[in-house]
Amino acid sequence: MSSIQDKFDKAMAQLPLVAILRGLTPQEAAGIGDALVEAGFGLIEVPLNSPQPLESIALLRQRHPQAVVGAGTVLNTRQVLEVAAAGGELVVSPDAKPAVIAASRQAGLISLPGVMTPTEAFAALDAGAHGLKIFPAEMASPAVVKALLAVLPAGTPILPVGGISPGNMAQWQIAGAAGFGIGSALYKPGKSATAVREDAHAFVAAYRGQLRA
Repeated sequence: MSSIQDKFDKAMAQLPLVAILRGLTPQEAAGIGDALVEAGFGLIEVPLNSPQPLESIALLRQRHPQAVVGAGTVLNTRQVLEVAAAGGELVVSPDAKPAVIAASRQAGLISLPGVMTPTEAFAALDAGAHGLKIFPAEMASPAVVKALLAVLPAGTPILPVGGISPGNMAQWQIAGAAGFGIGSALYKPGKSATAVREDAHAFVAAYRGQLRA
């Protein structure tokens, strides 16, 4: 098992919440990254349609080597190689292109493609995906997750992304969601590190509280 796989498994076991930092700038990366890691986040994604995303990924990886840092909105194999060159360890996509998944695996990176249907889910797993991102979750429901898990290989991690809040995580967890991707409810351009830290703690408290409930 690769060291990146080990890191990913450990991060998922500790707190399976992926911070999606769409719009992050390299100038913000240190403060926002510190706020998230201090709150307990160990999975951080910088979408490639952010300003200078590869620079932010490199900065976050250097500052927080214990975290799994990578890219979102990865749409082609060239971008996979760029993410790997920047030190990224995670490739998240809105869709499930087999070539992108295969390139991620070949580069030794964790692949979390976006799916919605059983056809997409099985095709993504066949291509080597490490887990599945249900996206956009607003178009799905906890019942969709439960139905998918009934037919997918046992242990397949499913992470809903889109519209996730501290108040609605419980219903997805009951259905079997392994974790979540959290975007604008956690970070949006211009949001201070202090505000991000507060919201990060709220998500962590909600997630862990629901597990104990």
